[in-house]
Amino acid sequence: MSQPPGVEEEIPLAVRASPPTVVIVSGLSGSGKSVALKTFEDLDYYCVDNLPVELLPPFVRSLMRDDTLPQKIAVGIDVRSRNNDLAKLAQWRAALAQLGLEGTLIFFDAHDDVLLRRYSDTRRRHPLGNTGLSLQESIRREREIVAPLREAADVVIDTTQLNVHQLRRRIIAEFALNRGAALSLLFESFAYKRGVPADADFVFDARVLPNPHWNPELRPYSGRDPKVREYLRQQAEVNEYVGQVSQFLDTWLPRLRGETRSYVTIAFGCTGGKHRSVYLAETLAQHSRNQGWEEVATFHRELD
Repeated sequence: MSQPPGVEEEIPLAVRASPPTVVIVSGLSGSGKSVALKTFEDLDYYCVDNLPVELLPPFVRSLMRDDTLPQKIAVGIDVRSRNNDLAKLAQWRAALAQLGLEGTLIFFDAHDDVLLRRYSDTRRRHPLGNTGLSLQESIRREREIVAPLREAADVVIDTTQLNVHQLRRRIIAEFALNRGAALSLLFESFAYKRGVPADADFVFDARVLPNPHWNPELRPYSGRDPKVREYLRQQAEVNEYVGQVSQFLDTWLPRLRGETRSYVTIAFGCTGGKHRSVYLAETLAQHSRNQGWEEVATFHRELD
């Protein structure tokens, strides 16, 4: 029996406990695909952009031959590929299925007026701009070309009302946390001067703690950096704060397992959202992992 295109048998695949996760990122230019791929990269996905559609199965297969390579893969496919290839996406996804993989296709969309404004703000050239079309005509033509991808998409994300930070948070909430788990935890940091996250379940104010911002040597760094982390670890007030919040979370988070919600957001705020809140989000996230929570993610609104 002949194999689908891109599926070879001459080199055996590496033995893996489970097949890798494959996410196909597509959509309209200016809708947030680049932000999405960067976010997946931050989530430890092996990312490749602008991959020709027919190379999707061979590319994934090449990664599967080595069990030391990443278990999560994100591939960008869009209008920059040859137009006639996009209509054959179902064929190439079937080739992935022959490898035992389910490729999730995410399509990013936005209203035309928003796309026009984004291109105006960034002054970037549209991928179809070299065809002699105006920007508005290029967007219309692109919609026609990528229509097969949108129709076949497993998830469509409209970014019309989303800024970069909101889009990153949406991707983290959707794809870093396992919606099939009993309860997933998202630890978020933020700056009070930009508002409290609207969907936070628990909010902790870190503005009472010593602020590394006032130390000229620490100011350029964030709560992710070893210098800031060591400084905060040496502060008695910070350790007391971490201990009390840890005890609170250890007491009440397990009681939420029986709720219908799929994840809980625990937010930490400080003045600038750069030092104290970031440190606390990372520290409490690690504490939760140590307590046995398997689905834990972090999001730093002012940094990401």
